[in-house]
Amino acid sequence: MMMALVSAGLLTSCGQYNAILKSTDYEYKYEAAKSYFAQGQNSRAATLLEELIPILKGTVNGEESLYMLAMTYYNQGDYVTSSQYFNTYYTTYPRGTYTELARFFSGKALYLDTPEPRLDQTSTYKAINELQMFMEYFPASSRKLQAQEMIFELQDKLVMKEFLSAKLYYDLGSYSGNASYSSTGNNYLAAIITAQNVLNDYPYTKMREELMILILRARYHMARESVLEKKEDRMRETIDEYYAFINEFPQSKYMKEVESIHEDASKYVSPEENSMDEE
Repeated sequence: MMMALVSAGLLTSCGQYNAILKSTDYEYKYEAAKSYFAQGQNSRAATLLEELIPILKGTVNGEESLYMLAMTYYNQGDYVTSSQYFNTYYTTYPRGTYTELARFFSGKALYLDTPEPRLDQTSTYKAINELQMFMEYFPASSRKLQAQEMIFELQDKLVMKEFLSAKLYYDLGSYSGNASYSSTGNNYLAAIITAQNVLNDYPYTKMREELMILILRARYHMARESVLEKKEDRMRETIDEYYAFINEFPQSKYMKEVESIHEDASKYVSPEENSMDEE
């Protein structure tokens, strides 16, 4: 762990803290910073360490002071600054005493800072990358499972972001009642493509059923609103989507709805084709 600490009793008053701030005895200042850190007074510890980092660089205490500074920001909930200092630590000391911890907490700090799914997810991608790098550098770490669980949660957030986008396209429906739908796309087609891309990127997502029912609904409504010459082909695509859904989710809570979709779509396809599909 850390070196011997300055007595906690010496650090309780504001006056004593101000005297430490003004001191030019950097060894004493460093011990005071460690003591503040041990007591959970992270703001005071950070203030001292910010001053000491450039002074201690290259010394025996330089490595520990940088890691400790990163932890003070982590403990205060300033996860962006914390991750930056952890990153500086493991870049400066790639084989340092705290390198494994610095890589792990850098990723965890970014994980804790990620926004809710409706917002921009740039930081989510950064957190995933940081945690993946941690596992790559330390594949035998006791924290590997925790890192994997965080990555799965972050991926779920990305899936939800795209699901909400797909659902928004679906809810918007057709363009001003235009049933012809140009080949460049429409809101239903955009919903289908967005949901399919998510399934391709995250095939084992726990939202797979929700994405697949959204695709089926979008195909059905796109077919219903199509011009006559396109309606049959699009209803056939709907029926194909129906079979893909029920094969994967035969006990789905949406079964009544999907059977209704299939029943209506089948009216636009020849009976011979329906019987072949069922076989």
